[in-house]
Amino acid sequence: MTSYTVLVLGSGGREHALAWALSRSSEVRQVYVAPGNGGTNQTALPHLGASPITSVAIPPDNIAELVGFARRQKIDLTVVGPEAMLAAGVVDDFRAAGLRIFGPDRAATRLESSKAFAKAFMRDLGIPTADYAVFHQPDDAYRFLDSRAQAGRQADPIVVKADGLAAGKGVIICSDLDEARAAVHRIMVERAFGSAGQSIIMEECLAGAEVSVLAFSDGHSVLMMPPARDHKRVYDGDRGANTGGMGAYAPAPDIASDTALLEQIRKKVLEPTISGMAGRGTPYIGVLYAGLMLTDTGFKVLEFNCRFGDPEAQAIVPLLVNRGARAGASLMALLMACTERQLHQMNVNWRDGACATVVAASGGYPGAYQTGFPISGVEPLLNEPDMVVFHAGTAQHNGELVTSGGRVLAVSGLGHDLASALNRAYAGIARISFDGMHYRRDIGRKRLNGDE
Repeated sequence: MTSYTVLVLGSGGREHALAWALSRSSEVRQVYVAPGNGGTNQTALPHLGASPITSVAIPPDNIAELVGFARRQKIDLTVVGPEAMLAAGVVDDFRAAGLRIFGPDRAATRLESSKAFAKAFMRDLGIPTADYAVFHQPDDAYRFLDSRAQAGRQADPIVVKADGLAAGKGVIICSDLDEARAAVHRIMVERAFGSAGQSIIMEECLAGAEVSVLAFSDGHSVLMMPPARDHKRVYDGDRGANTGGMGAYAPAPDIASDTALLEQIRKKVLEPTISGMAGRGTPYIGVLYAGLMLTDTGFKVLEFNCRFGDPEAQAIVPLLVNRGARAGASLMALLMACTERQLHQMNVNWRDGACATVVAASGGYPGAYQTGFPISGVEPLLNEPDMVVFHAGTAQHNGELVTSGGRVLAVSGLGHDLASALNRAYAGIARISFDGMHYRRDIGRKRLNGDE
Protein backbone atom coordinates (compact mmCIF):
# COMPACT_ATOMS: atom_id res chain seq x y z
CA MET A 1 0.00 0.00 0.00
CA THR A 2 1.16 3.53 -0.80
CA SER A 3 2.47 5.43 2.22
CA TYR A 4 2.16 9.21 1.96
CA THR A 5 3.57 12.11 3.94
CA VAL A 6 1.24 15.12 4.05
CA LEU A 7 1.65 18.77 5.03
CA VAL A 8 -1.38 20.80 6.17
CA LEU A 9 -0.99 24.59 6.12
CA GLY A 10 -2.77 26.59 8.82
CA SER A 11 -3.38 26.79 12.54
CA GLY A 12 -7.15 26.68 13.06
CA GLY A 13 -9.82 24.16 13.90
CA ARG A 14 -10.34 23.42 10.21
CA GLU A 15 -6.68 22.48 9.83
CA HIS A 16 -6.78 20.27 12.92
CA ALA A 17 -9.85 18.52 11.50
CA LEU A 18 -8.12 17.96 8.15
CA ALA A 19 -4.98 16.65 9.85
CA TRP A 20 -7.13 14.39 12.06
CA ALA A 21 -8.94 12.92 9.04
CA LEU A 22 -5.74 12.53 7.02
CA SER A 23 -4.03 10.75 9.91
CA ARG A 24 -6.88 8.23 9.78
CA SER A 25 -6.43 7.63 6.06
CA SER A 26 -4.77 4.22 5.62
CA GLU A 27 -2.54 5.62 2.85
CA VAL A 28 -0.92 8.19 5.18
CA ARG A 29 2.07 7.52 7.43
CA GLN A 30 2.83 11.05 8.67
CA VAL A 31 0.98 14.38 8.83
CA TYR A 32 2.74 17.69 9.44
CA VAL A 33 0.85 20.90 10.27
CA ALA A 34 2.47 24.31 9.79
CA PRO A 35 2.31 26.16 12.04
CA GLY A 36 -0.35 24.11 13.83
CA ASN A 37 -1.73 24.76 17.30
CA GLY A 38 -1.79 23.31 20.79
CA GLY A 39 -3.58 20.17 19.62
CA THR A 40 -1.74 19.29 16.42
CA ASN A 41 0.95 17.12 17.96
CA GLN A 42 -0.23 13.53 18.13
CA THR A 43 1.78 10.36 18.49
CA ALA A 44 0.78 7.36 16.39
CA LEU A 45 -2.45 5.77 17.68
CA PRO A 46 -2.43 2.24 16.25
CA HIS A 47 -5.58 1.25 18.15
CA LEU A 48 -7.42 4.02 16.27
CA GLY A 49 -5.61 3.39 13.00
CA ALA A 50 -4.13 6.88 13.17
CA SER A 51 -0.72 8.07 12.00
CA PRO A 52 1.32 10.69 13.91
CA ILE A 53 0.63 14.41 13.54
CA THR A 54 3.49 16.87 14.11
CA SER A 55 3.42 20.67 14.31
CA VAL A 56 6.07 22.60 12.40
CA ALA A 57 6.88 26.15 13.55
CA ILE A 58 6.92 27.87 10.15
CA PRO A 59 4.87 31.09 9.86
CA PRO A 60 2.13 30.97 7.21
CA ASP A 61 3.55 33.99 5.37
CA ASN A 62 6.98 32.38 4.91
CA ILE A 63 6.10 30.51 1.74
CA ALA A 64 9.74 30.04 0.74
CA GLU A 65 10.45 28.19 3.99
CA LEU A 66 7.30 26.08 3.56
CA VAL A 67 8.45 25.10 0.07
CA GLY A 68 11.88 24.23 1.47
CA PHE A 69 10.36 22.10 4.22
CA ALA A 70 8.16 20.25 1.72
CA ARG A 71 11.22 19.48 -0.39
CA ARG A 72 13.38 18.34 2.53
CA GLN A 73 10.68 16.09 3.98
CA LYS A 74 9.66 14.76 0.54
CA ILE A 75 6.05 15.80 1.16
CA ASP A 76 3.71 13.95 -1.20
CA LEU A 77 0.80 16.38 -0.84
CA THR A 78 0.33 19.79 0.75
CA VAL A 79 -3.19 20.83 1.77
CA VAL A 80 -4.01 24.53 2.19
CA GLY A 81 -6.48 25.51 4.91
CA PRO A 82 -6.79 29.33 5.14
CA GLU A 83 -8.11 31.52 2.36
CA ALA A 84 -5.43 34.18 3.00
CA MET A 85 -2.70 31.74 2.00
CA LEU A 86 -4.56 30.84 -1.19
CA ALA A 87 -4.96 34.52 -2.05
CA ALA A 88 -1.25 35.07 -1.35
CA GLY A 89 -0.38 32.54 -4.05
CA VAL A 90 0.95 29.63 -2.00
CA VAL A 91 -0.48 27.17 -4.54
CA ASP A 92 1.24 28.98 -7.41
CA ASP A 93 4.58 28.90 -5.60
CA PHE A 94 4.35 25.21 -4.68
CA ARG A 95 3.39 24.24 -8.22
CA ALA A 96 6.23 26.34 -9.62
CA ALA A 97 8.57 24.34 -7.38
CA GLY A 98 7.19 21.07 -8.77
CA LEU A 99 5.34 20.19 -5.56
CA ARG A 100 1.87 18.65 -5.40
CA ILE A 101 -0.62 20.86 -3.56
CA PHE A 102 -4.38 20.81 -3.04
CA GLY A 103 -6.21 24.11 -3.48
CA PRO A 104 -7.03 26.72 -6.14
CA ASP A 105 -4.32 29.05 -7.39
CA ARG A 106 -4.34 32.81 -6.82
CA ALA A 107 -6.37 33.55 -9.95
CA ALA A 108 -9.07 30.99 -9.15
CA THR A 109 -9.19 32.14 -5.51
CA ARG A 110 -10.58 35.50 -6.69
CA LEU A 111 -13.98 33.83 -6.30
CA GLU A 112 -13.45 34.42 -2.58
CA SER A 113 -10.80 37.13 -2.36
CA SER A 114 -12.96 39.62 -4.31
CA LYS A 115 -16.70 39.63 -3.76
CA ALA A 116 -17.05 42.08 -6.65
CA PHE A 117 -15.33 39.58 -8.96
CA ALA A 118 -17.55 36.76 -7.70
CA LYS A 119 -20.75 38.76 -8.19
CA ALA A 120 -19.77 39.74 -11.74
CA PHE A 121 -18.82 36.12 -12.46
CA MET A 122 -22.24 34.92 -11.27
CA ARG A 123 -24.02 37.62 -13.24
CA ASP A 124 -22.17 36.67 -16.42
CA LEU A 125 -22.95 32.97 -16.02
CA GLY A 126 -26.55 33.39 -14.87
CA ILE A 127 -25.89 31.86 -11.45
CA PRO A 128 -28.71 33.01 -9.12
CA THR A 129 -27.55 35.63 -6.63
CA ALA A 130 -28.86 38.74 -4.86
CA ASP A 131 -29.08 42.09 -6.67
CA TYR A 132 -26.04 44.21 -5.87
CA ALA A 133 -23.98 47.32 -6.53
CA VAL A 134 -20.23 47.88 -6.17
CA PHE A 135 -18.66 51.06 -4.78
CA HIS A 136 -15.03 52.18 -4.73
CA GLN A 137 -15.57 55.54 -2.98
CA PRO A 138 -17.59 56.19 0.19
CA ASP A 139 -19.28 59.28 -1.28
CA ASP A 140 -20.71 57.17 -4.09
CA ALA A 141 -22.03 54.68 -1.55
CA TYR A 142 -23.65 57.46 0.49
CA ARG A 143 -25.33 58.87 -2.63
CA PHE A 144 -26.71 55.43 -3.43
CA LEU A 145 -28.18 55.19 0.07
CA ASP A 146 -29.62 58.71 -0.24
CA SER A 147 -31.38 57.70 -3.44
CA ARG A 148 -32.95 54.74 -1.63
CA ALA A 149 -34.14 57.07 1.12
CA GLN A 150 -35.70 59.42 -1.43
CA ALA A 151 -37.51 56.43 -2.91
CA GLY A 152 -39.09 55.71 0.48
CA ARG A 153 -36.83 52.78 1.33
CA GLN A 154 -35.31 54.19 4.53
CA ALA A 155 -36.49 51.21 6.59
CA ASP A 156 -35.50 48.53 4.07
CA PRO A 157 -32.72 46.19 5.22
CA ILE A 158 -29.56 46.00 3.13
CA VAL A 159 -26.27 44.10 3.37
CA VAL A 160 -22.90 45.86 3.20
CA LYS A 161 -19.85 43.71 2.44
CA ALA A 162 -16.14 44.41 2.30
CA ASP A 163 -14.86 43.32 -1.10
CA GLY A 164 -11.74 41.55 0.17
CA LEU A 165 -10.90 38.93 2.76
CA ALA A 166 -11.95 39.82 6.31
CA ALA A 167 -11.75 36.50 8.19
CA GLY A 168 -15.48 35.94 7.84
CA LYS A 169 -16.33 39.22 9.60
CA GLY A 170 -16.64 41.62 6.66
CA VAL A 171 -20.40 41.26 6.18
CA ILE A 172 -22.71 43.70 7.99
CA ILE A 173 -26.47 43.13 7.85
CA CYS A 174 -28.14 46.52 8.24
CA SER A 175 -31.76 46.86 9.31
CA ASP A 176 -32.13 50.35 7.79
CA LEU A 177 -30.22 52.98 5.85
CA ASP A 178 -28.79 54.65 8.96
CA GLU A 179 -27.09 51.39 9.88
CA ALA A 180 -25.93 51.05 6.27
CA ARG A 181 -24.31 54.51 6.35
CA ALA A 182 -22.54 53.56 9.57
CA ALA A 183 -21.35 50.32 7.95
CA VAL A 184 -19.97 52.21 4.95
CA HIS A 185 -18.11 54.57 7.28
CA ARG A 186 -16.74 51.69 9.33
CA ILE A 187 -15.51 49.71 6.33
CA MET A 188 -14.38 52.40 3.88
CA VAL A 189 -13.41 55.33 6.11
CA GLU A 190 -12.29 53.76 9.39
CA ARG A 191 -10.92 50.75 7.47
CA ALA A 192 -12.10 48.29 10.12
CA PHE A 193 -11.06 45.45 7.80
CA GLY A 194 -7.97 47.11 6.36
CA SER A 195 -7.40 46.92 2.62
CA ALA A 196 -10.32 44.48 2.29
CA GLY A 197 -12.56 47.54 2.57
CA GLN A 198 -11.12 49.56 -0.32
CA SER A 199 -14.28 48.61 -2.20
CA ILE A 200 -17.64 47.44 -0.94
CA ILE A 201 -20.68 45.59 -2.23
CA MET A 202 -24.21 46.56 -1.26
CA GLU A 203 -26.66 43.75 -1.70
CA GLU A 204 -30.35 43.12 -1.26
CA CYS A 205 -31.08 41.46 2.08
CA LEU A 206 -32.49 38.00 1.40
CA ALA A 207 -34.82 36.12 3.73
CA GLY A 208 -34.78 32.38 4.19
CA ALA A 209 -32.64 29.53 5.51
CA GLU A 210 -28.91 29.54 4.87
CA VAL A 211 -27.00 26.41 3.91
CA SER A 212 -23.36 25.67 3.09
CA VAL A 213 -22.82 23.35 0.13
CA LEU A 214 -19.22 22.18 -0.27
CA ALA A 215 -17.81 20.08 -3.08
CA PHE A 216 -14.48 18.65 -4.13
CA SER A 217 -13.36 19.59 -7.64
CA ASP A 218 -10.57 18.39 -9.90
CA GLY A 219 -11.13 21.21 -12.38
CA HIS A 220 -13.63 19.20 -14.42
CA SER A 221 -16.07 17.38 -12.15
CA VAL A 222 -17.51 17.94 -8.69
CA LEU A 223 -18.22 15.62 -5.77
CA MET A 224 -20.61 17.11 -3.25
CA MET A 225 -20.23 16.76 0.51
CA PRO A 226 -23.19 16.59 2.91
CA PRO A 227 -24.81 20.05 3.09
CA ALA A 228 -23.99 21.86 6.33
CA ARG A 229 -25.38 24.76 8.29
CA ASP A 230 -23.14 27.32 9.99
CA HIS A 231 -24.03 29.70 12.85
CA LYS A 232 -22.15 32.96 12.30
CA ARG A 233 -23.58 35.34 14.90
CA VAL A 234 -21.75 35.38 18.21
CA TYR A 235 -24.75 35.07 20.53
CA ASP A 236 -27.79 32.83 20.92
CA GLY A 237 -30.79 33.75 18.82
CA ASP A 238 -28.52 34.88 15.97
CA ARG A 239 -27.72 38.10 17.83
CA GLY A 240 -24.53 40.12 17.89
CA ALA A 241 -21.69 40.52 15.43
CA ASN A 242 -20.72 38.10 12.70
CA THR A 243 -17.87 35.73 13.54
CA GLY A 244 -15.89 33.14 11.65
CA GLY A 245 -18.51 30.66 12.87
CA MET A 246 -19.70 29.56 16.33
CA GLY A 247 -20.97 26.12 15.38
CA ALA A 248 -22.23 23.95 12.57
CA TYR A 249 -23.95 20.69 11.80
CA ALA A 250 -24.07 18.28 8.88
CA PRO A 251 -25.98 17.10 7.09
CA ALA A 252 -28.63 19.83 7.14
CA PRO A 253 -31.60 17.42 7.11
CA ASP A 254 -34.03 19.71 5.30
CA ILE A 255 -31.58 19.98 2.39
CA ALA A 256 -29.99 16.53 2.48
CA SER A 257 -33.40 14.89 2.05
CA ASP A 258 -34.26 17.03 -0.99
CA THR A 259 -32.32 15.27 -3.74
CA ALA A 260 -34.00 17.36 -6.44
CA LEU A 261 -32.81 20.59 -4.79
CA LEU A 262 -29.27 19.27 -4.40
CA GLU A 263 -29.22 18.31 -8.07
CA GLN A 264 -30.37 21.82 -9.01
CA ILE A 265 -27.56 23.29 -6.91
CA ARG A 266 -25.11 21.02 -8.67
CA LYS A 267 -26.33 21.94 -12.15
CA LYS A 268 -27.03 25.65 -11.62
CA VAL A 269 -24.20 26.60 -9.27
CA LEU A 270 -21.36 24.12 -8.82
CA GLU A 271 -20.87 22.77 -12.33
CA PRO A 272 -21.29 26.15 -14.08
CA THR A 273 -18.74 27.65 -11.70
CA ILE A 274 -16.16 24.96 -12.39
CA SER A 275 -16.71 25.07 -16.16
CA GLY A 276 -16.78 28.88 -16.10
CA MET A 277 -13.45 29.08 -14.31
CA ALA A 278 -11.93 26.58 -16.73
CA GLY A 279 -13.25 28.65 -19.63
CA ARG A 280 -11.42 31.69 -18.24
CA GLY A 281 -8.15 29.78 -18.20
CA THR A 282 -8.17 29.45 -14.41
CA PRO A 283 -9.16 25.82 -13.71
CA TYR A 284 -10.48 25.34 -10.21
CA ILE A 285 -8.89 22.50 -8.23
CA GLY A 286 -9.82 22.31 -4.56
CA VAL A 287 -12.91 22.68 -2.41
CA LEU A 288 -15.64 24.95 -3.72
CA TYR A 289 -17.94 26.21 -0.96
CA ALA A 290 -21.19 27.89 -1.98
CA GLY A 291 -23.03 29.77 0.74
CA LEU A 292 -26.70 29.73 -0.28
CA MET A 293 -29.93 31.33 0.88
CA LEU A 294 -33.08 29.29 0.32
CA THR A 295 -35.68 31.96 -0.41
CA ASP A 296 -39.39 31.68 -1.25
CA THR A 297 -38.47 32.19 -4.91
CA GLY A 298 -35.61 29.67 -4.99
CA PHE A 299 -32.00 29.47 -3.86
CA LYS A 300 -29.47 32.26 -4.37
CA VAL A 301 -25.71 32.27 -3.84
CA LEU A 302 -24.60 34.59 -1.04
CA GLU A 303 -20.88 34.00 -1.51
CA PHE A 304 -18.22 31.59 -2.65
CA ASN A 305 -15.40 30.35 -0.47
CA CYS A 306 -12.40 28.58 -1.95
CA ARG A 307 -11.63 26.14 0.87
CA PHE A 308 -13.18 24.04 3.59
CA GLY A 309 -15.36 26.06 5.93
CA ASP A 310 -14.47 26.58 9.56
CA PRO A 311 -16.36 25.17 11.48
CA GLU A 312 -18.10 23.27 8.65
CA ALA A 313 -15.02 21.08 8.14
CA GLN A 314 -15.20 19.98 11.78
CA ALA A 315 -18.79 18.84 11.17
CA ILE A 316 -18.25 17.22 7.75
CA VAL A 317 -14.96 15.28 7.78
CA PRO A 318 -15.93 13.07 10.77
CA LEU A 319 -18.78 11.75 8.61
CA LEU A 320 -16.40 10.19 6.06
CA VAL A 321 -16.47 6.38 6.22
CA ASN A 322 -13.19 4.87 5.06
CA ARG A 323 -13.04 1.73 7.18
CA GLY A 324 -15.11 -1.41 7.58
CA ALA A 325 -17.68 -3.00 5.29
CA ARG A 326 -19.01 0.38 4.08
CA ALA A 327 -15.59 1.91 3.49
CA GLY A 328 -15.30 4.44 0.71
CA ALA A 329 -12.50 6.74 -0.35
CA SER A 330 -10.45 8.32 2.43
CA LEU A 331 -9.85 12.06 2.61
CA MET A 332 -6.33 11.46 1.33
CA ALA A 333 -7.61 9.50 -1.67
CA LEU A 334 -10.11 12.26 -2.48
CA LEU A 335 -7.53 15.04 -2.34
CA MET A 336 -5.06 13.09 -4.46
CA ALA A 337 -7.79 12.33 -7.01
CA CYS A 338 -8.50 16.05 -7.32
CA THR A 339 -4.86 16.84 -8.06
CA GLU A 340 -4.73 13.98 -10.61
CA ARG A 341 -8.01 14.93 -12.37
CA GLN A 342 -9.46 11.54 -11.37
CA LEU A 343 -12.27 12.62 -9.05
CA HIS A 344 -14.89 10.86 -11.18
CA GLN A 345 -13.38 7.52 -10.15
CA MET A 346 -13.94 8.07 -6.43
CA ASN A 347 -16.55 6.18 -4.43
CA VAL A 348 -17.45 8.04 -1.23
CA ASN A 349 -19.53 6.86 1.71
CA TRP A 350 -20.82 9.15 4.42
CA ARG A 351 -21.80 7.99 7.88
CA ASP A 352 -25.52 7.66 8.61
CA GLY A 353 -26.73 10.15 11.19
CA ALA A 354 -25.22 13.55 11.89
CA CYS A 355 -22.25 15.47 13.25
CA ALA A 356 -22.62 18.69 15.26
CA THR A 357 -19.86 21.13 16.22
CA VAL A 358 -19.89 23.71 19.02
CA VAL A 359 -17.15 26.36 19.22
CA ALA A 360 -15.78 27.75 22.50
CA ALA A 361 -14.46 31.30 22.17
CA SER A 362 -12.43 33.75 24.24
CA GLY A 363 -14.24 36.43 26.22
CA GLY A 364 -14.74 39.49 24.01
CA TYR A 365 -14.53 37.63 20.69
CA PRO A 366 -15.10 38.70 17.91
CA GLY A 367 -13.87 41.96 19.41
CA ALA A 368 -10.79 42.42 21.58
CA TYR A 369 -9.87 39.52 23.85
CA GLN A 370 -7.07 38.35 26.12
CA THR A 371 -5.09 35.14 25.72
CA GLY A 372 -2.84 32.91 27.81
CA PHE A 373 -5.54 31.43 30.03
CA PRO A 374 -5.11 27.77 31.06
CA ILE A 375 -7.60 25.35 29.51
CA SER A 376 -8.89 22.42 31.52
CA GLY A 377 -11.04 19.41 30.70
CA VAL A 378 -9.72 18.54 27.25
CA GLU A 379 -7.53 15.53 28.05
CA PRO A 380 -10.34 13.34 29.51
CA LEU A 381 -12.38 13.80 26.32
CA LEU A 382 -9.75 12.38 23.96
CA ASN A 383 -10.98 8.79 24.26
CA GLU A 384 -14.70 9.56 24.49
CA PRO A 385 -16.72 7.70 21.83
CA ASP A 386 -18.47 9.75 19.14
CA MET A 387 -16.72 12.92 20.26
CA VAL A 388 -13.69 14.81 18.90
CA VAL A 389 -12.01 17.96 20.22
CA PHE A 390 -10.57 20.16 17.48
CA HIS A 391 -8.12 22.85 18.60
CA ALA A 392 -7.90 26.32 17.06
CA GLY A 393 -6.67 29.21 19.22
CA THR A 394 -4.66 27.03 21.62
CA ALA A 395 -0.96 26.75 22.41
CA GLN A 396 1.34 24.75 24.66
CA HIS A 397 3.13 26.94 27.22
CA ASN A 398 5.49 25.28 29.69
CA GLY A 399 3.65 22.01 29.24
CA GLU A 400 0.23 23.57 29.80
CA LEU A 401 -2.55 24.07 27.26
CA VAL A 402 -3.53 27.77 27.08
CA THR A 403 -5.71 30.02 24.95
CA SER A 404 -4.04 31.86 22.08
CA GLY A 405 -6.87 33.07 19.85
CA GLY A 406 -10.50 34.14 19.52
CA ARG A 407 -12.07 30.84 18.59
CA VAL A 408 -10.24 28.54 20.99
CA LEU A 409 -11.50 25.04 20.21
CA ALA A 410 -14.54 23.07 19.14
CA VAL A 411 -16.17 19.83 20.16
CA SER A 412 -17.77 17.72 17.44
CA GLY A 413 -20.31 15.10 18.42
CA LEU A 414 -21.57 12.21 16.30
CA GLY A 415 -25.01 10.65 16.64
CA HIS A 416 -27.74 8.72 14.87
CA ASP A 417 -29.56 12.02 14.29
CA LEU A 418 -29.00 15.74 14.82
CA ALA A 419 -30.41 15.75 18.35
CA SER A 420 -28.09 12.99 19.56
CA ALA A 421 -25.08 14.57 17.81
CA LEU A 422 -25.80 17.89 19.53
CA ASN A 423 -26.14 16.13 22.88
CA ARG A 424 -22.66 14.64 22.45
CA ALA A 425 -21.12 17.96 21.41
CA TYR A 426 -22.67 19.87 24.30
CA ALA A 427 -21.76 17.12 26.78
CA GLY A 428 -18.16 17.59 25.73
CA ILE A 429 -18.03 21.38 25.67
CA ALA A 430 -19.58 21.53 29.16
CA ARG A 431 -16.54 19.72 30.57
CA ILE A 432 -14.05 22.25 29.17
CA SER A 433 -13.29 25.55 30.88
CA PHE A 434 -11.04 28.60 30.69
CA ASP A 435 -11.38 32.19 31.87
CA GLY A 436 -13.87 34.12 29.74
CA MET A 437 -15.03 31.06 27.80
CA HIS A 438 -18.33 31.46 26.00
CA TYR A 439 -20.23 29.42 23.45
CA ARG A 440 -23.64 29.40 21.86
CA ARG A 441 -26.17 27.12 23.49
CA ASP A 442 -28.59 27.04 20.57
CA ILE A 443 -26.61 25.41 17.76
CA GLY A 444 -29.13 23.42 15.71
CA ARG A 445 -32.08 24.50 17.85
CA LYS A 446 -33.98 26.14 15.00
CA ARG A 447 -33.76 22.91 13.03
CA LEU A 448 -34.91 20.81 15.99
CA ASN A 449 -37.80 23.22 16.60
CA GLY A 450 -38.82 23.10 12.95
CA ASP A 451 -38.06 26.81 12.44
CA GLU A 452 -35.37 26.30 9.78
